Amino acid sequence: MRVLLSWLREFAPVEGTPAEMGDQMSMLGMAVESLDVFDPMESIVVARVLDLKPHPDADRIQLVDVDPGDGEPLQICCGAFNMTVGDLVPLATIGTVMPNGMEIAKRKMRGETSNGMLCSAAEIGLGSDHEGIFILSGELEVGEPLMAQIGLAGDVLYDLEINPNRPDAMSVAGVARDLAAHQGVAFVMPDWSVEETSESIDDVADVVIHEPDLCGRFVARVLRNVDVGVSPMWMQMRLTLCGMRPISSVVDVSNYVMLELGTPNHTYDLDKVPNGHLGVRRAVEGEELITLDDSERTLRASDGVIVDNTDTAIGIAGVMGGASTEIGESTSNVLLEVAWWNERSIAESSTSLGLRSEASARFERGTDWDVNTRAVNRFCALLSDQGATVVSGIIDVRGNLRDTPVVDVRVPRVNAMLGTDLSADAIVALLEPIGFSCCVSDDVVTATVPTFRPDCEFEIDIIEEIARHHGYQAIAKTVPKSPDAGHLTSVQTARRELKATLAGAGFNEIVPSPFLSPDDVIRSGLDVDAVVEVRNPLAAEESIMRPSLLPGVLSVIAYNQSHRSGDLALFEMGHTFGVPLAGETLPDENTWLAVAVTGSDATAAKAGWDLVAASVGVETATLVNRDDLPGLHPTRAAEIELDGRTIGRVGEVDPGALEAWSISGRVAWLEVKVDDLLAARIESKPYRVVSTQPSSDIDLAFMVPDDTQASAIEATLVEAGGDDLASIRLFDVYRGEQVGDSARSVAWALRLQARDRTMTDADIAVVRQRCIDAVESTHPARLRD
Repeated sequence: MRVLLSWLREFAPVEGTPAEMGDQMSMLGMAVESLDVFDPMESIVVARVLDLKPHPDADRIQLVDVDPGDGEPLQICCGAFNMTVGDLVPLATIGTVMPNGMEIAKRKMRGETSNGMLCSAAEIGLGSDHEGIFILSGELEVGEPLMAQIGLAGDVLYDLEINPNRPDAMSVAGVARDLAAHQGVAFVMPDWSVEETSESIDDVADVVIHEPDLCGRFVARVLRNVDVGVSPMWMQMRLTLCGMRPISSVVDVSNYVMLELGTPNHTYDLDKVPNGHLGVRRAVEGEELITLDDSERTLRASDGVIVDNTDTAIGIAGVMGGASTEIGESTSNVLLEVAWWNERSIAESSTSLGLRSEASARFERGTDWDVNTRAVNRFCALLSDQGATVVSGIIDVRGNLRDTPVVDVRVPRVNAMLGTDLSADAIVALLEPIGFSCCVSDDVVTATVPTFRPDCEFEIDIIEEIARHHGYQAIAKTVPKSPDAGHLTSVQTARRELKATLAGAGFNEIVPSPFLSPDDVIRSGLDVDAVVEVRNPLAAEESIMRPSLLPGVLSVIAYNQSHRSGDLALFEMGHTFGVPLAGETLPDENTWLAVAVTGSDATAAKAGWDLVAASVGVETATLVNRDDLPGLHPTRAAEIELDGRTIGRVGEVDPGALEAWSISGRVAWLEVKVDDLLAARIESKPYRVVSTQPSSDIDLAFMVPDDTQASAIEATLVEAGGDDLASIRLFDVYRGEQVGDSARSVAWALRLQARDRTMTDADIAVVRQRCIDAVESTHPARLRD
């Protein structure tokens, strides 16, 4: 956003050096990216072209006789050919030092004397056009300094960075309001008035809003006797320096008002609008329209359009007008529109059409609907200065406008957020100059948000405004104090310890994607109907949130086996997502721990569970064999139960799932619901005395029916072993002809170690027999020969 200092001063008497005011705007959040101070350049004057003659010895140079103000012809050698006799042009007289440092002197060019230089706009810093001589408008006085006549002598051009949350600063008036409030000077928004004819606007135009949510306010006026010509030089200069290309008197006034007040407007050739009727509606899907850039646009049903009395679209609401009602050289009657459009609708239309304009950029951020009447009057005032007449009356049709926010701002909250000690009166003094209406009750300032600030809806937005105008540089630097230094919760600590335990045991942590394809779920043997689908997946083939960690772990195993990585010991701790529970809208989200060992059977999974249980101090969990666990082996899987609840599963992955993933060999599997596991943990785990005595190992294998829990037998062995049992490990489960149908052989390795002596063979035999007797008397089991 570019603004001229002289333009700002039309709204407020701001003072200071160019650099000081630039710093002030930057501190207010409108960062100054560059500033240019215009040299008065009094030796560059307005000259009139008197005669054009070819150079006798150079085809690319012509001899131009100009009147520098004294009526006497002055010859200039010039390489540009865009002039005609009578044109006004900038003349750099002899001795002028140009902005680029070049000094103008009398010189000969192929034998002809040049007594100065005719300038392009770029050469004197008034634009980017350097192709030809800058042709000036006819109201300037010959012989007088150019910069003074166009009001730019000593002026300053600021190039500001305006953030998306500051739509009010997308105008000269908005920047002036902020700067005036900072300097404590009065900001005045002029109330322009125009002389009107006796003709009533109700007789020549009307507006109907069919889509009130799209258009909240539509203001219109009619002008007659419009001369579509060249706008005044001062207006052309302001537009050019602010990044707009002068086109014609009507278009230039339209752009000028938009830059000045921040609200875009649109002009129609009234004679091309049947009966002067304008309507606002949504487009019909596939409806077509040729816009002002001569492009044919195909519209969606969500796009807003302006229509005539035949319901034909003549413009895209808030984005670009249609070619059918464009202002042309023959236009004499103009229908002016200033409307407020729904920000989201304009943004969606602009994006879908790939059409971004100065108007849409402002409407997307939000414009001030309350300034619409002032804007049409400003437009009419500027064009009436050029001879146009204004029809009496204003059309002002309302749709659905948003309620003006009224926000309670707590003084203690302001000071807590900013580290200040502001009073309620001080806060009011900061807010009222930028348009907020305030009243105070105790320690609460109730602020009514002005219509030009659609970005301010909540208390924190108002606090930001207070901070801007109080000045961030005025807030003392402090080091925040906390009564309690940051630390992990006990659950977070337990999770990290559990991960560290598995890593220390040789397991590698993996982090697969939480998004799956339906095929991943099916291949893993899980129910694809009980999943949470993603509405807007990043990839079409990953449209499901994982119901289990199993598919992700299997994908990692399959990938590593395809690269011949050998056997793997993996673990993952992550979230799973189930369908919402009754009465809930969000997915049923839980944290699970998964452990997988390739090339291993259920005994490795059981060992993994023992490690996990010992890590958190859980001793009362039991295993219950199940033959219907999704994704797991029908005869080599069990549920982990704790205090009457199922908290996990242990066993082997279903061979069908392994085949579907092209995984060879067995895969031991353990999955545990972390929160349930940690809820039963022992905060202070007891330590056991480490024996220094020698140990002895024995193996015991029992023949048991298939429905007898191995974990129950193991519990009996642990109890029978007593203090002499140092450790126990299930190392083999065998099924085959030697054990018969519906039975299996289960073998454990027991390590015996007394705390106070070396165990003799007799001691070991006693413990061994005690264990055998306990198992055979408690379970339908017998020692295998």
